[in-house]
Amino acid sequence: MNFRKFSVVTAVAAAMMCVGASAQTSTWTIDPAHSSSQFEIRHMGVSNVHGSITGIKGAVKLDEKDITKSSVEVTLDTATVDTANATRDKDLKSENFFNVEKNPTMTFKSTAITRVNGKLKMTGDLTLNGVTKPVTLDLEGPSTPVTARGKTISGFTASGVLKRSDFNFGTKDLPPALGDQVKLVIDVEIDKQ
Repeated sequence: MNFRKFSVVTAVAAAMMCVGASAQTSTWTIDPAHSSSQFEIRHMGVSNVHGSITGIKGAVKLDEKDITKSSVEVTLDTATVDTANATRDKDLKSENFFNVEKNPTMTFKSTAITRVNGKLKMTGDLTLNGVTKPVTLDLEGPSTPVTARGKTISGFTASGVLKRSDFNFGTKDLPPALGDQVKLVIDVEIDKQ
């Protein structure tokens, strides 16, 4: 094999390796119609109040060879907060809590995904009520992709416990009126791009 042929073969092999490497990472978008978040907080120390937030958007960079090299960005529409009680929802949207007029969204941007005792943990920056703090969530998924309606879809669930005092959230309603811990679950369906 002469030098010129060797150079062409080497260049083609290098190009194929680059294509293979880039094929490991794929981009997915969150499907708002099939995604939601639920929260739970203790009320007066005797019962749990449940609610949801929809209007979830965002993107996932999925490393199919090494999930820990993936990243997630999520935005939730705070105006969609719903606890099945119109009076409470109005208060939650006010400056007492979400302050929807000033903070129309809450966001999460991952900074690391790790394996701890065989389970996935996702750490990232959560911005709520204009305050950004690091949080760590348990990660379930992503599920095995399936093809439906002409597109490839998957999904995952992130869950954890936040301290509302960390975000100056509802600070006038201190325990025992409202607990400081908020259980959060975010379920998303993602579409491959």
